[in-house]
Amino acid sequence: MTATDSSPVPDFVGLLRLDDRRYVVAGAGVGMGRQTAHALAQAGAAAIVCVDVDADRAKEIAEEVGTVAHPWTGDVTTREGAAALGTFVDEELGGIDGFVDIIGMAKWESILDMSDETFDWQIDINLRHAFLLSQELGRRMAAAGGGSMVFVGSVSGLTGAPMHAAYGAAKAGLSGWVRSLAQELGPKNIRANAVAPGSILSPRMDAVFTDDLRRANSENAPLGRMGATSEVASAALFLASDLSSYITGRTLVVDGGVDVKFQYPSTL
Repeated sequence: MTATDSSPVPDFVGLLRLDDRRYVVAGAGVGMGRQTAHALAQAGAAAIVCVDVDADRAKEIAEEVGTVAHPWTGDVTTREGAAALGTFVDEELGGIDGFVDIIGMAKWESILDMSDETFDWQIDINLRHAFLLSQELGRRMAAAGGGSMVFVGSVSGLTGAPMHAAYGAAKAGLSGWVRSLAQELGPKNIRANAVAPGSILSPRMDAVFTDDLRRANSENAPLGRMGATSEVASAALFLASDLSSYITGRTLVVDGGVDVKFQYPSTL
C-alpha cells in the first residue's frame, strides 16, 4: 500500500490463469478455433472439449493440444447436436466453466439475388448455434455458479456488409444477443462477450486471397498488415479469464485499427 491507496494489488498474471476450469471450444478444428484451444490449454485449463463438425479435425486438434483436450464431433447448429454436446460435457467433464464459440462462415451473394437457402444457412451457421449453446451450456454454468461465454462475431456485424449481407445481419444479431445475455445472466455470475475480427489471414482466407487482396487489406489497416488467428485467440483468452472479470456484454474489435479511421474525404 501507499500513503494514499490501501487497495490490494492483485496477481495480474495469475488472473489470466484458467486452472481447474473446463471449457468448450466450438469450431476448434482450424484457424481461430485451433489457436483458441491452445491458448486455453496454455493458460492452465483443466479440460477442453474440441468441437468440430469434422471428426478428423476434432481428433487432430485434441491430439495436438494434449491430454486436457477431448474431441467431440457434431452439429451444434441443431438442438439435437447442442443437447448431445451438453450431455457429453456432463459425462466427461462433470460440468463446464465457460465456452468459446468460433463457428461462422460468410457466403458472398448480392442481396437481390440471394436465395432463401443462403439466408437460412447464414443464420444457422452464424447465429442459431449461439442461441443453442447459450441455453444448453448456460444452464449448466448457472447451476454450477457461473462462467464465461465468448463468441466470435465480425466487423461485418458492426458496419455494412455488401455482398454478404445475410452474414452481416447474423453477426449483428450475435452482438445483440451478447448484450442481452450479459444483462439477463449477469445475476447468475455469467459473463458474455464477443470478439469481432477484421481482416484475418485464416487458413481458409490464405487459400483464396491473391497477393493483390493481401496487399489491399494490409494497406487498409493502420497497423499495416492483416491479422493472425492467434491474435483473435488472444482476445478470446482475455475475455474468458478473470482479467476481464468486470467486462460483459461487449464486442471487442480486433481489426488493426480499421474501424477507427476517419470515414470522410479530407481537404487537408
